Amino acid sequence: MPANRSTLLRRGIAALAALPLLTLAACSYGSESKNDTSDAKIAAGAKKIDGLDSVKIGYFGNLTHGTALVGNQKGFFQKELGATKADYQLFNAGPSEIEALNSGSIDIGWIGPSPAINGYTKSDGKNLRIIGGSASGGVKLVVNPKKIKSLKDVKGKKIATPQLGNTQDVAFLNWVAEQGWKVDAQSGKGDVSVVRTDNKVTPDAFKSGSIDGAWVPEPTASKLVAEGGKVLLDESSLWPDKKFVITNIIVSQSFLKEHPKAVEAVLKASVETNKWINGHPDEAKAAANKQLTSDSGKALPADVLDPAWKSIQFTDDPLAGTLSTEAQHAVKSGLLQNPKLDGIYDLTLLNKVLKAEGGSTVDDAGLGVK
Repeated sequence: MPANRSTLLRRGIAALAALPLLTLAACSYGSESKNDTSDAKIAAGAKKIDGLDSVKIGYFGNLTHGTALVGNQKGFFQKELGATKADYQLFNAGPSEIEALNSGSIDIGWIGPSPAINGYTKSDGKNLRIIGGSASGGVKLVVNPKKIKSLKDVKGKKIATPQLGNTQDVAFLNWVAEQGWKVDAQSGKGDVSVVRTDNKVTPDAFKSGSIDGAWVPEPTASKLVAEGGKVLLDESSLWPDKKFVITNIIVSQSFLKEHPKAVEAVLKASVETNKWINGHPDEAKAAANKQLTSDSGKALPADVLDPAWKSIQFTDDPLAGTLSTEAQHAVKSGLLQNPKLDGIYDLTLLNKVLKAEGGSTVDDAGLGVK
């Protein structure tokens, strides 16, 4: 890992001040947004929290959103919400989830760092808060081994990322720059051709030879491996302690202010889910796949599911310092104009839950509500 990365991590983004010009999208995989009609059983005699009929929860059909998948499938969220219904909605991309949060179509959501950064800064810090972590890792550079045998061979090749300015696109552009290569961020043209391709079609593009590799999240990365690809680089190897945020939990600020007990219940369920996932990895993997099947109508085969699940770490820590670094990478790439992220985190309720569970509290890297 280049020495300047850890330096960036320590410095944070204190000097950043303006708004981004580019809409950043989340990594996407799965169906378009839709209401999930599945209901976990509500215990007899259970009471509504904060008088709410429901709490509307959004997530993606990605394994990196495994906390939400497993929490839904195993009923953890419904258990903590009592007679208040856990009402789920599935999304395919970050901008649509941010729009749903802004409109009140959802209250809480699992989402990647780039759309969270963009949503927060575009609203002058008035629409959302990051209230917890969910996952780290699960992103890989997978290549055609016949065309690319080493990292230096990536130069001159066509590499896919999910979307212009999304979390993986920013990471790849930053990695390219650290190799000393030049790429125009907007067009994707340069020493490497960056091809923005939806994760749903990337495996077909790889199979047809129209791309030589891809920097993508799971399960897309493992789908490419199943098609004959080779993992050339795991992004976690570029980060201190091999950890970086890939999924956070966000909430609308109005919902957080008006219904803190409901937010605390969801966070408690998230902590319980992550504990169960880490204590029962095989059962959790099966539960996540079962929920994916329910949401999309198609299960992941074992040769995709097993390696994909193994590469993801589920954590309550939002890894706030790495969010700061990812924002700086976007600025360096020319995709973002100096975002001001002061106040993007409010970890008060999460730390309350963690303390009650006897766990260690987590840090907001100086970007919390003052």
